[in-house]
Amino acid sequence: MSGFTEPAKKHLGQNFLHDHGVIANIVLAINPQPGDAIVEIGPGQGALTFPLLKKHGALTAIEFDRDLHAPLQAAAQAHGTLHLIEGDVLGVDFSALAAQRGDAHGQIRLVGNLPYNLSSPILFHALDHAAAIRDMHFMLQKEVVERMAAGPGSKVYGRLSVMLQAYCAVTPLFIVPPGAFKPAPKVDSAVVRLVPKPQAAIGVAHPPSFANVVRAAFGQRRKTLRNALQGVADSAHIEAAGLRPDARAEQVEVAGFVRLANLLAAN
Repeated sequence: MSGFTEPAKKHLGQNFLHDHGVIANIVLAINPQPGDAIVEIGPGQGALTFPLLKKHGALTAIEFDRDLHAPLQAAAQAHGTLHLIEGDVLGVDFSALAAQRGDAHGQIRLVGNLPYNLSSPILFHALDHAAAIRDMHFMLQKEVVERMAAGPGSKVYGRLSVMLQAYCAVTPLFIVPPGAFKPAPKVDSAVVRLVPKPQAAIGVAHPPSFANVVRAAFGQRRKTLRNALQGVADSAHIEAAGLRPDARAEQVEVAGFVRLANLLAAN
């Protein structure tokens, strides 16, 4: 599928996808259309890159491992036009990239098999540029996808759930077994779709305040909001936002955190 083989580097968390059926399902889920500006994070050996190129004709990819650049460029020539960005995805300004290479609306579509040890930082980095992103299709560790989509009351509902769901519609798509990769990881993976909400539908008045409230609330999960939010919000603020000071963060829906953060920002 890839046209070349490079050994996976354990210190970079590399697990290369090779299952043709899984790859076909991911391409189907992405469903690239003429005019789309697709940006792949971590193309690796090109397992997803080349089928997307074959279907779409052009692609931008961000790859940290410079040993993969020459073989990727060489193999891509048979499939389409690959624009390769060398470096750490956390240092890539998605908004600037969208302005330079985006679609007619100045947006990009993100795809990728994310390294498990960097998945949360990459997701938060994407959130910072959500207005420039039309949608995201990522493969992640299954338990991370479960956290992303969890609702209040779930044991895995937490900061990641609230932050992502405040800004995006989160839809788990399908599970991918370890055998779909070389080397095989020790855990199941899953593919998830994130679609950033229109600005008017988000309702967060001051993103830094919102992030601060959510971080503090889940910083010590077993504490009540009254105790976890000491120095951030007092009981009067919590009650004014329609929340119970004796509730725990895992019991509060996303809209509740938005209300509290907006109240604090207004004050």
